[in-house]
Amino acid sequence: MAIRFHEHDEAGDPQVMTEINITALIDVMLVLLVMLIITIPIQLHAVNVEMPVGPPPPEIIEPVVVKIEITRTDQLLWNGEPVAGPADLAARLRSAALQPEPPEVHIQPDRAARYDTVAAVLTVSQRVGLQKVGVVGLEQFAP
Repeated sequence: MAIRFHEHDEAGDPQVMTEINITALIDVMLVLLVMLIITIPIQLHAVNVEMPVGPPPPEIIEPVVVKIEITRTDQLLWNGEPVAGPADLAARLRSAALQPEPPEVHIQPDRAARYDTVAAVLTVSQRVGLQKVGVVGLEQFAP
């Protein structure tokens, strides 16, 4: 609100004019209007979620697990059965990889097994295309 002194009375003193200056009020209202226009789309923003249609998926079937043990003497055991050599291991892994649902391969090395034997089993598993390969039994290496 502003006060302007324009006219003078008989004594020469300025006379008070009581006009309201609404420029500041209009500025504040325009700022509030702009803020409202900007925030309304944010409040109305919706996220489209595609819900699954149809019956629920079937129960989870336990995967087939192949356990390859590596003994202290670097002997390989396929589910407890001795493996003849690297060629036999590669053939078994290749046939496992060609199955419609390839099994999980769990490699369980003994604490005293050599690293190059473990690395060779991992390399052959990767070369034949098996995706689900893991090293298990690592609790024996904990201090």
